Amino acid sequence: MIIDVLCVGHASYDLVFAVNHHPLDDEKIVAESFLGCGGGPAANAAVTVAKLGLTAAFAGYLGNDIYGEKHHQELLDYGVNADLIIRGPSPTPLSTILVKPNGHRALVNYKGDTLALCSKAIDFSAVTAKVVLFDGHEPHVSLELIHNLKQSGSLTILDAGSVHEGTLSLMTEVDYLVCSEKFAVQFAGDEITALARLGEFSPNIVITLSERGLLWQKGQEQGSLPAFPITAIDSTGAGDAFHGAFAAAVASGMDWDTILRYASAAGAICCTKMGARSGLPSLEEHKTLFK
Repeated sequence: MIIDVLCVGHASYDLVFAVNHHPLDDEKIVAESFLGCGGGPAANAAVTVAKLGLTAAFAGYLGNDIYGEKHHQELLDYGVNADLIIRGPSPTPLSTILVKPNGHRALVNYKGDTLALCSKAIDFSAVTAKVVLFDGHEPHVSLELIHNLKQSGSLTILDAGSVHEGTLSLMTEVDYLVCSEKFAVQFAGDEITALARLGEFSPNIVITLSERGLLWQKGQEQGSLPAFPITAIDSTGAGDAFHGAFAAAVASGMDWDTILRYASAAGAICCTKMGARSGLPSLEEHKTLFK
């Protein structure tokens, strides 16, 4: 398997409900629309890479249930290589997402008894990838792989969405640490302090700040980038689109400023549609914003 980007981590199935407000205690409301689709940071990133015209593979877990079947077929339909997916009797993780008209959301995640894969669960020996993107949700598999990548020439990226075992164990090992505002605040109290502290662990740091754009540090240089102006419908998956496009840009050999703009455009486009998977931009859609 020779590919541009390998995405390692979490796959779920998303149940997305459009509501006019988030329910209060003991309140029953009616959804205005519904969407069911595959989700999860690494899985969505892999789809983003494929939709942007590069080759992608996803490595992670899906259950032998109806949600696992649907998600597996979706990945194949988008052209994502699914040979590194482990199937099993534990349930496919589910996410219920309530989205308000202003794009703000509330999420409920369910994993049941589904545990992280063991370190040797996936055989990567036949895989050659320009870039490997981790989301931290498969820490044992990821650490095993990243240690084997040291001499391969593959560039590595961590999507650090929040502070947990996986992101903490991988953040010191990657070439690019791309984290959310939530991760930055959890780690250091605020994004400015986090930017300085995270520079001690990785040579390239990005902190995404939703509609406020992003902050970055590359070596001793620092800067910021404003967000693209859009009307947000649903912010679900915007970070996944950003990370997938970031990985695609790195794999394509773009310069630093272009990488940041390329990834930001993908995240912005995702916010203009309902649902994470359906909002991931195609190459044609991406070109309308990234010029």
